[in-house]
Amino acid sequence: MFLRCPAKKAGQSFNKASMQWNFQDIYDQAQVESQAVDSPQALETFRLKYLGKKGLVAAIFASLASAQSGDKAAIGKGANDLRGLVERLIAEKSAIISTAKIFEEQVDVSLPGTGETLGHTHILTQTMQEIISVFEQMGFVTIETPEIETEFHNFTGLNIPIDHPSRDAFDTFYLDAQDPSATGRRLLLRSHTSPGQVRIMKQNKPPMAVIVPGRVYRPDAVDASHSFMFHQIEGLLVDEKVQFSELKGLLTEFCRRFFGPKVIMRFRPHFFPFTEPSAEVDINAEVLGIQRKKWLEILGCGMVNPKVFKEAGYPKNKYKGFAFGMGVERMAMLKYGINDIRLFYENDVRFLKQF
Repeated sequence: MFLRCPAKKAGQSFNKASMQWNFQDIYDQAQVESQAVDSPQALETFRLKYLGKKGLVAAIFASLASAQSGDKAAIGKGANDLRGLVERLIAEKSAIISTAKIFEEQVDVSLPGTGETLGHTHILTQTMQEIISVFEQMGFVTIETPEIETEFHNFTGLNIPIDHPSRDAFDTFYLDAQDPSATGRRLLLRSHTSPGQVRIMKQNKPPMAVIVPGRVYRPDAVDASHSFMFHQIEGLLVDEKVQFSELKGLLTEFCRRFFGPKVIMRFRPHFFPFTEPSAEVDINAEVLGIQRKKWLEILGCGMVNPKVFKEAGYPKNKYKGFAFGMGVERMAMLKYGINDIRLFYENDVRFLKQF
């Protein structure tokens, strides 16, 4: 049963003889009042109101003397429940106030906050994005191709014969996985981005102008200029009428945009199985402030070999095209004066935050 108790005002004494207690209202009132407690002084006032010698719990027990015999058990239980509730509320508030006090003593909240250091794009990603942006402005489309390749796309389709040294296990990472499209052949980690040429030509008809960025893998010993994993960007343009002079003009414009208008270039003959004729492109080192050499190689290029067109399934003598490829790490090292490729992968913030 509920025995009603009117709300008690500050300083008011209890009339034990006429009092009735509504314990549910008292419980609710205690919880509401506890929410406003925010200091040790307020907590002590709250405790005294309910648990002090002249508090509400003591008044309820005192009313037992004048209560009817049938109400005494309910009144006693209500008083004990109220005391337990108030003690729990006091414990909770005491813990909160103590924690706040410790925090206030240890931390000066008036001081400026310490913000988190924001990261930024890695220098290799910046360089790759810059190269891609230049070619996209000249009409090229970016396409990504798989890092796990077949021997056909990585070698055969690019006119690299079966006895070529690059197909040896010392120069290529072969996987312990069979090529589902060729019996007795294994899959591998691509050793260059040139396999993208064959894949894209087999899936698309000219005209096309694409660039293929991505990671490549070679089992090289790691030193200042070599890494077993690095990044390349491949370029391919195919149409019915394409000339080597257009390749020279494209790469000259790219180098001027990437290295600056004062760059000095040269094209010298070279050999690649998948281009004919082929060339390597050098830039004058002195323009970049490098004194140890006069010329520095930056990329390889050439006209697409007709045998590559044949492997791609194109009609004989109908299309012409050119291709080029460059190492992203090398381009970044030349542009920013970095002399050790290992710095890109050591995650040294002192190095990375410079870019």
